Amino acid sequence: MDLKGLPLFVMVTPADMHDSIAAREALFRLRLMHPEITIVWADLAYAGTLVAWAKSFLHLTIKTVSRPKDAKGFVILPRRWVVERSLAWLLHARRNVRDYETRPEHSEAMLTLVAITLMTRRLTRPPVHPTSASPRPAAAVRAA
Repeated sequence: MDLKGLPLFVMVTPADMHDSIAAREALFRLRLMHPEITIVWADLAYAGTLVAWAKSFLHLTIKTVSRPKDAKGFVILPRRWVVERSLAWLLHARRNVRDYETRPEHSEAMLTLVAITLMTRRLTRPPVHPTSASPRPAAAVRAA
């Protein structure tokens, strides 16, 4: 996901593959498709040898986001909420809620299709400026 929460690419892996192993392939694809990206924020599960591998082979800096030591209960982690919100948007489509697809390529295509739909809705939506007066609904105009 980029900083706005839009997916840069989609990669579906088998459930028995650990995320840190799949991350090498994902980071390699990211580097090929978007060479301008130099910093990647990741969960604490991706710390360790992956950070050194990405730095030496891909020239990517991986910054891990960890939970504060003195925190109790639910804590919003920086950068992580963008990913969680974006995954919720992608899973809002009915077909992505359950795993109906039999091949990973089909799942990737469906997720990409939903991402394209989200992006086109954002592009075609009129901009909202906080300083401008919000238009009243038509029912409120008729009643006034």
